[in-house]
Amino acid sequence: MTTSELTLPQAKEKGAGGRSPGRRRMLGAGKQLHAGPVTYVVLAVLALVSLAPLLWTAIAASRNDQRLAQSPPPLWFGGNLFKNLEAAWDQAGLGTAMVNSTIVAGTITFGTVLFSTLAGFAFAKLRFRFSSTLLLLTIGTMMIPPQLAVVPLYLWMSDLGWSNQLQTVILPTVVSAFGTFFMRQYLVQALPTELIEAARVDGASSLRVVWHVVFPAARPAMAVLGLLTFVMAWNDFLWPIIALNQQNPTVQVALFSLGTGYIPDQSVIMAGALLGTLPLLIAFLLFGKQIVGGIMQGAIKG
Repeated sequence: MTTSELTLPQAKEKGAGGRSPGRRRMLGAGKQLHAGPVTYVVLAVLALVSLAPLLWTAIAASRNDQRLAQSPPPLWFGGNLFKNLEAAWDQAGLGTAMVNSTIVAGTITFGTVLFSTLAGFAFAKLRFRFSSTLLLLTIGTMMIPPQLAVVPLYLWMSDLGWSNQLQTVILPTVVSAFGTFFMRQYLVQALPTELIEAARVDGASSLRVVWHVVFPAARPAMAVLGLLTFVMAWNDFLWPIIALNQQNPTVQVALFSLGTGYIPDQSVIMAGALLGTLPLLIAFLLFGKQIVGGIMQGAIKG
């Protein structure tokens, strides 16, 4: 059939370029989408608003108390940044605190991601008695305010002889109900049951199924959960300030000591807060691209 023999609907379907709509959609699918100028302006404004607290912290850390007390407040950096950073580091003992926070946050993140993935896989794909009831109980623990558990938890750790030790902070938070529910919801959709059955047919053991099937499928969600857990563990203050002392502190407990005294030095406090934030910024800069890439990979597979 020649082009002249096409009916009117067929000619419209072919279009001016001689390609069908389905063909045009396939050709357009590989093109990169570009945002308009309004989108870039909105994103730039949001970025500036998000960075404003961090920028003010850095500006205040580079000034002194006399300048911070003046009106209007300073809007640009001063010359006392490194002096205040050194003072905050020495006064709060941030060297030991940084090491302790790294150990605590790293251990909690590893344990939470590992146990949450295993538990989420069990609730998502395995069939066992009372699974629904156990899942409801797990979700129900999220509704209990953590402040209610402070007194019995402190008494329990005292009975174990773990007062002022890092395991007192690590043990109660190494398993997360939110993490279990999060991984369960992800694996329900991202991990096909047929893939697990195929691995079973090939003779794979349970451990091999978890290592070669579950973990690769859950990698994007594990990256997101790991990042959220690390930030929460690093910034945790309530339980560490109760369980630890100034001789063996985490970063947040050490920074608390900067605010004590008759007249706290606000510039030194801001310098300490800036030092306590730097590890999180470094983690985002180093692993942000991998985390976003993992999320996009999971979205494409889904």
